[in-house]
Amino acid sequence: MPQPNLSHLSVLAAVARHSSFRKAAEEVGISTSAVSHAVRGLEERLGVSLLNRTTRSVSLTDAGQRLVQRMQPALRDLGDALEEMNNFRTSPTGTLRINTSRSAAQFLIAPMIPRFLAAYPQLHVEIVDEDGLVDIVARGFDAGIRFEESIPEDMVGVRIGPGRGVAIVGSPDYFRHRAKPSHPDELALHECVRHRFPSGRIYKWELEKDGVKLDLDVKGRVTLGDQNLVVQMALEGIGLAYAFEDYVAGPVAQGRLVCVMEDWCPRLPSFMLYYPRQRKISSALRAFIDMAMEDREQMSAAA
Repeated sequence: MPQPNLSHLSVLAAVARHSSFRKAAEEVGISTSAVSHAVRGLEERLGVSLLNRTTRSVSLTDAGQRLVQRMQPALRDLGDALEEMNNFRTSPTGTLRINTSRSAAQFLIAPMIPRFLAAYPQLHVEIVDEDGLVDIVARGFDAGIRFEESIPEDMVGVRIGPGRGVAIVGSPDYFRHRAKPSHPDELALHECVRHRFPSGRIYKWELEKDGVKLDLDVKGRVTLGDQNLVVQMALEGIGLAYAFEDYVAGPVAQGRLVCVMEDWCPRLPSFMLYYPRQRKISSALRAFIDMAMEDREQMSAAA
């Protein structure tokens, strides 16, 4: 039997991670038709069907699942061996893949990318921003970025970026016929725009004053899954919004939003970058962490 092409095995692993030819093609850097051709070539060489294909989904057959399970350790070992070659280069190469929340991507990662690419011209960066938690190992990411309470226990966490301030805001039109709240009990008298995580959980507003901490399940007729939309509803006068200060700094400075209950709005911990404990950290990820840590130290010194 002819031996399978190693690159075709890597393509199959990418399809297995994403359950999608298109997303696998984006990861590997080839066309969707080339992904399909590679998998078809593997199936012909092995004489078995590796994928169940429908017009809407792609999934592994029993044989495909067994093959992917057996070859993943070998592919990881090969990747680690190739990664070691970066130690002999003056600058790391390859692709750094990070899964992160949308807020971290927008306010922490995006400002870093131009400097990171300038410092390491042979590196490529792929940032996937989504608020739902994912298995970064199964999805082929080098690292993830979330708040500490969301990080799996078997991961190594590194604190990056400054703490994040939050604000409760409403539009001047909203307050034209309503009194501004000054205490958490008064929020029951107001329309509040709620945020729902991809898991289905409704976010409870985190409030704190003089050592008293509250997680408040506010009420409101509008529930959204994106903080930008939550702020947009506040701008439209729908109700009060609870959001990171980064999201509302502009509208507040312009007078389009008004902050209330500032003395109850805490400063939340900084984001954590995390990666598998059992995996050797790549030179690309090490370079990214070093830059993020330098930024954090500079921000702390300037505060």
